Amino acid sequence: MPFKRYLSGLIFVILLILTSCQNKSIEKPNILWITIEDTSPHFIGCYGNDDANTPVIDQLANEGVRFNNAFSTGTVCSPGRTAIITGVKTYKTGTGNHRSAITVPADMKGFPYYLKQQGYYTTNSKKTDYNVADEAGYTAEAWHESADTAGWWNRPEGQPFFAVFNFMDSHQSRTMTHTYGWYRKQVLNKLEENERITENDFEMPPFYKDTPKMRKQFARVYNSLKLTDNKIGALIERLEADGLKENTIIFFYADHGQGIPRGKTNGINLGYRVPFIAWFPEKYKHLSPWGTGGVVTDELLSFEDLAPTVISLAEGAIPDHMTGRVLLGDKRSDETDHLVLSSDRADNGIDMVRTVTNGKYLYSRNFMPYIPEARYIRYMEISEIKQQMRSDLAQNTLNEIQKRLFEPRATESLYDIENDRWELTNLADDPAHQELLNEMRQRLKTEMLNSRDVLLLPEYELETIAKTQAPYDYRLSELYAINEIMESVWLAGVRNKETAAKQIQNLAHTNQVVRYWAAVGLRSQSAEIIRGYENELKQAMKDSYPPVSITAAAMVYNQFHDAEAEGILKDYLLHENDMLALLTIHYLMYIEKKLPFVETVKASREKEGRSYNPKAAAVDFLGSLGLIPNNPSHRQ
Repeated sequence: MPFKRYLSGLIFVILLILTSCQNKSIEKPNILWITIEDTSPHFIGCYGNDDANTPVIDQLANEGVRFNNAFSTGTVCSPGRTAIITGVKTYKTGTGNHRSAITVPADMKGFPYYLKQQGYYTTNSKKTDYNVADEAGYTAEAWHESADTAGWWNRPEGQPFFAVFNFMDSHQSRTMTHTYGWYRKQVLNKLEENERITENDFEMPPFYKDTPKMRKQFARVYNSLKLTDNKIGALIERLEADGLKENTIIFFYADHGQGIPRGKTNGINLGYRVPFIAWFPEKYKHLSPWGTGGVVTDELLSFEDLAPTVISLAEGAIPDHMTGRVLLGDKRSDETDHLVLSSDRADNGIDMVRTVTNGKYLYSRNFMPYIPEARYIRYMEISEIKQQMRSDLAQNTLNEIQKRLFEPRATESLYDIENDRWELTNLADDPAHQELLNEMRQRLKTEMLNSRDVLLLPEYELETIAKTQAPYDYRLSELYAINEIMESVWLAGVRNKETAAKQIQNLAHTNQVVRYWAAVGLRSQSAEIIRGYENELKQAMKDSYPPVSITAAAMVYNQFHDAEAEGILKDYLLHENDMLALLTIHYLMYIEKKLPFVETVKASREKEGRSYNPKAAAVDFLGSLGLIPNNPSHRQ
């Protein structure tokens, strides 16, 4: 063969190989998200629970990467999912209150929208639950399909896909809220005998009384997860049968912590921390900075990171409003040494908690600590396990740890979540941890100021703003006096005479939100301190800003049984604004003399057009007095 012909042939072969490699390198991966409900890593086998029966999830971890420090940015489903879909923390967007409908900026698209621009077929089966205005329109813009039938199988052949499958079987409704008969039919009877976890096959968390009745209920957690695991296995089998597994990166995670009393809705590790696993096929293993094959990482991850990571995998441009980290690939961000998390209203249970974690310790600041961890939330009160807990409390058969769930919280908590997995020992007052406590406290305050936390606004005001402007934008304007407001917020929950004097002074502040937080802060002060400010609180009842008037009236009525305060509260129970009615009922849940309000609450419950939250709170109120049964037939 002449040398020139040989050389030409060699060059052609080299170019062919290079082109093939180049095409292989730019082939975009399919991305599969497997999401489950209401689950903490405490109850999954690969996270060290030998009582669990989760072989499919465990196998994903054995072949992929398991994250020890993955956290939801919220503690109930809709705030967590809203942070995921927007790529922005809820205390910036104002979307942290469960099942609200808050306007977000027009250019803050649901992140699958940006994947569509990169040629991906996006499907969601099927949960949305986004706290945004026009959720239907927002969903339609983000997904090609969002339905029970959605999946990769409907895409044009050869198109890369991003597919989400959400499994409901571990949801709180299955593990505690629906009746035991429903659970037996829909969960237990769908498992083979050898798959079931019986009532004596697990360790009971120590904050629950260990009795046969409680074990009967708690076994639901393990069996619901087993059914979930089975369904995940069937989905992965379908992916493999369709010849797609080796082209697909799989992410598995839960939407927030465990759906049991003290878990979900609480701003502690059991509410925030989630299982999270990433699985890579051979051709995309190079994208994992941790390696694969059962690797465990302590790297911090929050839901804010998911949108920019997936957009980066799709080779898209990450929008400026997304400030989370890119976890994978060439554009991987530097690791962080802490996360800031948040927990706000869940159903009818008003609250505000802000949290900092470094993965080993978790610090939480409770701004409404008069509310206990086992607070009144209708969706929990109808469950047999919560009713049993309240019955045991009434009979005084709980130990100090178990009783603590029903008592006012500490203003600050600091838990060693590495060594104290059930968060039993609060280290906030431990002299050996004061330096760490101060560091985390300052980090939290700095983040709340720098992010201009818009959820410091009462929900009544937040909803009013959202009718004309996105709270995300409002918080950046001069109208939002964050520094003045934060000074008042930061006093809330601190229990002493000096702080109370400052809060009384702030009741006369020109800024109405400052006045509101002064009143909220006073609500956590002792009865002895409140008794010294009867005149000032009675004056605050006349405040032109309804959240101040309601909060002050609740204190005056509870402390002094004042007729004028009673009248103010009854008027607001029937107010046309749902958020004001909800706030009023919320305060009534935590007062001693409830009976004078029974008929007004009944009228509020029946009021035409009343939305879900005040109605649920009204039923909670009546149920707490034994005036209606706490069972699912009365669910709102």
